[in-house]
Amino acid sequence: MRLPILTLIAIATLFVAADASAQTYDPRYPVCMHVYTPGGFTGGGGDYFDCSFTSLPQCRATASGRAASCDLNPYYAFDEPPPPRRRHKKVH
Repeated sequence: MRLPILTLIAIATLFVAADASAQTYDPRYPVCMHVYTPGGFTGGGGDYFDCSFTSLPQCRATASGRAASCDLNPYYAFDEPPPPRRRHKKVH
């Protein structure tokens, strides 16, 4: 009897949990502003990301006075050095 009840509770928990959004980061810009909005558990509101900034100072100026923070975009392809070339051993 416990197993069916626990199974139903687990399924109900999955349905009640907030649905995940699609990728919220725009990979074309290196900095994102995370804007916090009221709402919490009662619905309405909800956090969102604005990834339209080219620098942290630009983002911080926009976030000033708001419930927001600026972070580097984890999906932005920063200029990375190419991987080192592999050397193949010659077989004699």
